[in-house]
Amino acid sequence: MSDKEISANSEHDDDVAVYVISIAAQLSGLHPQTLRQYDRLGLVSPGRASGRGRRYSLRDIALLRNVQRLVGEGINHVGIKRIIDLESAMANMALEVAKLRIEVDALIEANPPKAIAHRKKTQIIVYKDGE
Repeated sequence: MSDKEISANSEHDDDVAVYVISIAAQLSGLHPQTLRQYDRLGLVSPGRASGRGRRYSLRDIALLRNVQRLVGEGINHVGIKRIIDLESAMANMALEVAKLRIEVDALIEANPPKAIAHRKKTQIIVYKDGE
């Protein structure tokens, strides 16, 4: 694959880790030391280059901004980690539900439900007391 093909493929992928820490810090509005601390705490764990240098993706930078917003709301790092984990789990479940809905729709289309058998309508007799 040529360099042009790689850049064309990764141009639209938010998960490609391409930004060094100084650029990620500028894009997120945070100090590089803060990014290192968040990595140590497991809040935002960027990819690593072959020389072990951190490489941030656009998704990482968005997560850094989200972490900073939560810090600004007074949430501690343990709480932020829990929120990130729960949001990730929720997103994974939403994807799973969407896949299952597609599968169910395909099954229903391939095997349409049979018409519900209608019961014969019977006459209802109402008795009044004293008759």
